[in-house]
Amino acid sequence: MISSVKDRRGRVVRVAFLVAGLAGVSSFVSGCQSDPDIDITAYAQSIEPADVLYNQGLANLQAGQLTEAGRKFESVDKQHPYSEYARRAMVMSAFTNYRQGQYSEAINTASRYLSLYPNDEDAAYAQYIIGLAYYRQIPEVTRDQRTSARAIAAFTEVIERYPDSEYVEDSQSKLRYARDQLAGKEMQVGRYYQERKEYVAAANRYRLVVEQYPNTRQIEEALARLVETYYAMGLESEAQTAAAVLGHNYPESQWYADSYKLLRTQGLEPRENKGSWISRAGTRLVGA
Repeated sequence: MISSVKDRRGRVVRVAFLVAGLAGVSSFVSGCQSDPDIDITAYAQSIEPADVLYNQGLANLQAGQLTEAGRKFESVDKQHPYSEYARRAMVMSAFTNYRQGQYSEAINTASRYLSLYPNDEDAAYAQYIIGLAYYRQIPEVTRDQRTSARAIAAFTEVIERYPDSEYVEDSQSKLRYARDQLAGKEMQVGRYYQERKEYVAAANRYRLVVEQYPNTRQIEEALARLVETYYAMGLESEAQTAAAVLGHNYPESQWYADSYKLLRTQGLEPRENKGSWISRAGTRLVGA
C-alpha cells in the first residue's frame, strides 16, 4: 500500500518509525521508573540539542577531525532520530565515512538515507557518495571488476535520476573510467585466449568490447586483435572489415599500421563488408 503512494513513501516510513521510537522511549522510561539504579534526570541531561551536535560535527569536519565529526553526526541520529538535523547528519555521516576510507559504512549510510528520503534535496549527493565509495575501490584491471560494475550502476543512477544535479559531470567522467576498466578486463581475457590459439573465444571477448564499450581506450586494440584472430581463423572478409573500420576511425593509429601490414602479407587490404557486425558497430565509435 505504501508503494502505491510513491511521492509520500519516505514520509509514511518515517511516521511508522517515529511511532516505534516513541514506544521504545516509553518502555525505557517505564523501566527507569522501576529501576532505582537509573537516574532519569542524569540521562535527560546527557542528551545534547540536535543543532549543537550537528554544528559540532561540522566544526570537527572542517578542522580535519574526521573521527570526532563522525561521532557527532551519529549522535544526532541516535539522540534525535527522524528530526531535520538527523536527516542532514545522515548525509554528512556518509561523507565522513567516505573521507575516512570506510567505504562500506559510507555506502550503507547513504543507502539508508535514500531509502528514507528518496526525494530529498540531498538525495543526489547521497547517490553520488555511493558511486564515489565504489569508485575508490576499483582494483587493477587484472583483478575482478565487480566493483567497477557497481560504480557504473551508482553513477548511472546519478545521471539518469538527477540529471540537473551538480554531480552529473563528475559522475560521467568517473563512469567512463569504470567502463574502461571493464573493457580492459575483457581485453586481458581475450589476449589470454589468443596466446593459446583459442581464437573463437578470443574474438568473442574482443567483439564484446567493440559492441558494449565503443567509447573506451580499448577500442583500437580490440579492432586490431579482431583483425589478427579472424585472419588466423581464415575469415579474411571479417579481418578486412575490422581493419577498414579501424583505419576509418583511427587512421594514424599504430594498431592500424600493424593491421594493414598483417593483411598485406597475403596481398589483402582493408575492405569493409557492410553486412558485417563490425561495420554496424563501427558507426558508434568515437571517430565515426
